[in-house]
Amino acid sequence: MTALTLFEIAQEYRQITDVLMDTQCDEQTLADTLEGERWPLELKAQNYGFVIRNLEASAEAIDNAIVQMEARAQAMKKRAEALRARLKQGMEIAGVSELSCPYFAMKIKKNPPSVEVWDENQVPESFWVQPPPPAKRIDKKAIKAALDAGQDVPGAKASQGTRIEIK
Repeated sequence: MTALTLFEIAQEYRQITDVLMDTQCDEQTLADTLEGERWPLELKAQNYGFVIRNLEASAEAIDNAIVQMEARAQAMKKRAEALRARLKQGMEIAGVSELSCPYFAMKIKKNPPSVEVWDENQVPESFWVQPPPPAKRIDKKAIKAALDAGQDVPGAKASQGTRIEIK
């Protein structure tokens, strides 16, 4: 066995580290790379430890970044909804239902009709569903179908809101 120069050791170490860090590397390439090392077992084991710690630290940093990004995304969605509501309110106050610019168009549109239950105690038993415990709930689809068919459903009415649409 010939003595390796510092440059050769550094180059071989970098190649091995690159292969170990590559999560897309297949098992055979990994095995071939590790078998080709000319270093003693203790040094190989130490290098494994360094790479393992690096991979674990990278995975933890990614997990932390995911949590932070999810929180930022939720905050941005909440802010966008608040701005959307403020824009809609301003357009309604001004009596404007459509606006456009070179980048997009804004239009206040009616939402599909929905069911609003103001007193659950008045809703007939036939409009309740009994899922597995904990409790029964109102079947708003059945109420909507009944209201659409012209039936009167005590304790419920059809309502239709608006939304702002940006295209």
